[in-house]
Amino acid sequence: MDTAGAATAPFGLSTIGQIALSVTDISRAIGFYRDTLGMKLLFQVPNLGFFDCGGVRLMLSGSQQAGTSATVLYFKVADIHQAFATLQARNVSIERAPQLTARMPDHELWMAFFRDPDGNLLALMSELPLT
Repeated sequence: MDTAGAATAPFGLSTIGQIALSVTDISRAIGFYRDTLGMKLLFQVPNLGFFDCGGVRLMLSGSQQAGTSATVLYFKVADIHQAFATLQARNVSIERAPQLTARMPDHELWMAFFRDPDGNLLALMSELPLT
């Protein structure tokens, strides 16, 4: 891990990599976003659907409760461990430390979660190439 250049660069989140929306009927929602809105379905797994929105991923997540709405912003970072350490040093309310979330054919997806002052859930995401 190269930390020399990162130590001199100021920390700041900017690129959104994914937005999560809760839906009550995942099959109906996937059909709406794919067929009605014409969005590109990247893939789906049980209770989740992922769409491409011009390079930003939209994740639909099934929820059991009607009227329950949850939105999560996922910020792309190159080094999730360093970004997480910076947030910790700034006394950000941590929800979950970086963890491997999924192994894809060409990369690993790592995520960490934190909250803003109003309790909104935010996340760091890092796609690390397989070595």
